[in-house]
Formats: sequence, C-alpha cells, structure tokens
Amino acid sequence: MSGGDPARGDPDMAGAAASGPGGLLDVLGVAAVLLDAEGKIDLWSPQAEDLFGYSAEEALGEHAGRLLVSEEHRELVLDMFAEVMEGGGSWAGVFPIRRKDGSTRLVEFRNMRLQDDQREYWALGLATDQATLREVERDLALSARLVSQSPIGLGVLDTDLRYVSVNPAEERMNGVPAAEHIGRHVHEVLPWLQESFEAAMREVLATGVPVLDQYTAGRTAADMDNDHAWSISFYRLEAPNGKVLGVATASVDVTERHRTVEEQRHTALTLQRSLLPHPPPRRPGLEIATRYRPAQASVEIGGDWFDVIPLSGDKTALVVGDVMGSGVAAAATMGQLRTATRTLADLDLPPAKVMHHLNHVTAGLGDAIATCVYAVYDPRQARCDLSLAGHLPPALLHLDGRAELLELPTGAPLGVGDVTFHTTTLTLRPGDQLVLYTDGLVETRDTAIDTRLDVLLTLLDDPKRPLEDTCDWLLQGLRHPGDHDDVALLIAQTT
Repeated sequence: MSGGDPARGDPDMAGAAASGPGGLLDVLGVAAVLLDAEGKIDLWSPQAEDLFGYSAEEALGEHAGRLLVSEEHRELVLDMFAEVMEGGGSWAGVFPIRRKDGSTRLVEFRNMRLQDDQREYWALGLATDQATLREVERDLALSARLVSQSPIGLGVLDTDLRYVSVNPAEERMNGVPAAEHIGRHVHEVLPWLQESFEAAMREVLATGVPVLDQYTAGRTAADMDNDHAWSISFYRLEAPNGKVLGVATASVDVTERHRTVEEQRHTALTLQRSLLPHPPPRRPGLEIATRYRPAQASVEIGGDWFDVIPLSGDKTALVVGDVMGSGVAAAATMGQLRTATRTLADLDLPPAKVMHHLNHVTAGLGDAIATCVYAVYDPRQARCDLSLAGHLPPALLHLDGRAELLELPTGAPLGVGDVTFHTTTLTLRPGDQLVLYTDGLVETRDTAIDTRLDVLLTLLDDPKRPLEDTCDWLLQGLRHPGDHDDVALLIAQTT
C-alpha cells in the first residue's frame, strides 16, 4: 500500500484518507529525529533537513549534540538527553540550534524516550521553528478571541451539516447550550429553519460561492413567546490543501429592524387596502372578481391597485395600475393616482384622454412612474375601449375556450414625459372574460416574460369556471413563495 493511500484494500482502515499537503503540520514543518541511546542520529526526516540544513546522508550516524548544538550549550543538552533516557519523562522547550550554514535558529522541541521490542531505548525529537510556531499561536489566539467575543453568531458545520462548534453568541441566539449543538444536524437544533436554508448551505458546499444575508424569522428556544429575525450568511470552509471541511454560518439578529419594517409594511398595506374597492360593485352587463396579493418574499408592499368605476349610461371603467417602488410612498402615490383616475373617469373621456391627463398628474408627483391599463365597457353596445400606459397586455378568454393576449399599443409609462396614448376598441360577446393584471402575476427573475405569458394563457383553460375560482387558480399557478412583487388582478366577464 502506498503511503498516500492508507485505506486501500484494508477494511480496518475504513474512514482513513490521505489529507494531502498544506495542513497545519505542513505549515509548522514539524521535523522528526530519532537518536539511539548514545545520542547518535538514527532517523532523519525531510523536514529536519529543511529545519537544520543537513541532508540525511550528512546527519545519519552523527552525534546530535556535536552536529546541532554549539559548544557553550552542549553540556546542558547532554544532561537533558541523559535525563530523558533514564526515564525522567519528556522534555519540552526552546533551544538555540546551529544550522549547517552556521546561523543559529531558536527551535521548539518535544523530546521523549521510546522503547522497542528488544527493550532498547531511543530518543524521539520533534522540532519546529519557534518564530513560525508563535505566529500560528498568535493567529489561533486572535481567531479564538474574535470568535468567542463576537456579537455575531458563528457556527461551523461539517459536510453532513452537523454542528462542529458554535460561539457564545450563536449559543444565546439559538437558546441551546453549545454542547447540545455538537454532532446534531442543523434541523435538529433549529427545527423552524426553512428548507431553503439547508439547500443554500449545500449549494455553498458544492460551489464554494458564499450566500450572503439570507433573511429568516421564527422562534428559538431562547425566546419561545416572540418572533425574532436574523440575517444569515454561509461560507465554505477549506483546508490549505483545498479539502472541503464544512460550512460556516454567520447570524446577525435583526429583530428590531424587522419589527420596524413590519410596522411600516402593515401601515402601507392598511393604507393600500383601504383604497381598493372591496368587494367590487355590481355593474350592468358584467360579473367582476378581484384579488390583491402583497409580495411574499419582501418586507415591503408595492403600489399595485385595481378599481371598478361606475360611469353614466351603465358603462363601467376597469382599471389596473402599478406604481414603481414599494412601501408607504408607493402606496400613497397609488392613492393619489386612483383618486385622479376616478375624477377623470367622471368626465366620460376616451381612455387615451384619461391616460393623457393621468400622465401629467403623475409627472407632478415628483419621481413617480406608473404603468396602467384603463378600459371602459359599454354593455348596451357590447363594446370595450382600452388604453395602455407601459402596461402588460390584457388577456381575453372567449366562451369557446380560446385564450389570447390582446394586441394593443403598449404606450409609455405614466410620468416619463409628453407621450401619445391610443384607444383600441373591441367587441365583447357574452361570456367573454377580460383579464387585467400587474406584472407581479407573471414576471419572475429566472424565466422569460413571453414564457410566463404563455403559462397565463394555458391556465385560462375553462371559461365556465367561476371567476372567484379563476382568480385563485391563476394565483396558485403563477405565484411562488419567493416572489418579490405584489399583484393586482381583475377579471370581468360579460353577461
């Protein structure tokens, strides 16, 4: 068996494996020297050649004291050697050694007596450069102090995601003693942790690319009565030789920030929902269903809205819009645009004219930008006039089951400048369903928008399904737990 493959062919060596160069012992360059009972060198390692400067051919058979120790220190060394060989225990300390080139180097020694099967005695000396050893000791001491005193929770897990160590801050955060972490899987210690976090750790182990600031909230044994929030980062740990050792976690308690943001989110959501019609009013010739869903992976809400506005002559204005941005500011802007839209709708203007005026209103709100679709349905003429302002096209589900995206001039978003808007007129037959929505329903970070719009049309598969059920069906089929945008959805079916 080669020295680099200790486990091959030997069942008793199961679990043994070559570590390769670059470990701590290689950094220290620990030299091994074996002396016989007279103090002559019998074995000489390659590291000894590096440390002392003599090759094995030059050192073997030589008296170690005369080869490596200056005359002024020789008597002391011989006395220590005699004490070790007489069974006086091992000796440890620092001693000046004379190298082959004549220079002197302080070397840290560990000397001990060995006995072979012939009851003969030998002296084993392990040695390393003192300066290198002290540097490693300082680095380790600094690392240990930083880890133990850090306010950031730090944990180390092996490649099976079982805890190897945690610092006091992590111990306090988890409410579990450090000893009860060791050897246990992360989900045994933190059963509330989302599955996505284990997936993230395994991805870090596989790729070596850190994952930073994963956000999570829950309750630990440290405080079972209150929710807390943490920002957690993951890093792969590697030995100097590149061997993957495991993953390190760094956890920061962001509970206060989380609570502040949640309060702001609740305020904005309350404001937004207070401005949305609920339930939508009954209108002649139409059955209407609506939904609003805030972003599920974001701590803030957006500025999406819908509206159903009664007009003269039994006509109805249908509106869906999306203010860019999030939080209270976006919700407030949404409220202003919704009010302006209702005021303009009362003037019974064509949709393109409404968009023209809304564009000027939006430009007067500072940096606000919004997209919008505005439609007016006249049940007496079975006619629908529509205009878009940078918005995604409405979908139309016919009574025969055919679904399509309406080909309309997209226009520019509201608030971007003096632009022209267009009105398109459609004839709707009884049972047709007009589907208006914001981009949060279909846009994702990893799929092309055309693909997602095709999915929307595929899901519009049953014109006889109740509208409320269709709303839920679309949200279920298109929304995911990690979505970062809110959604406004309005479906109007002609009767």
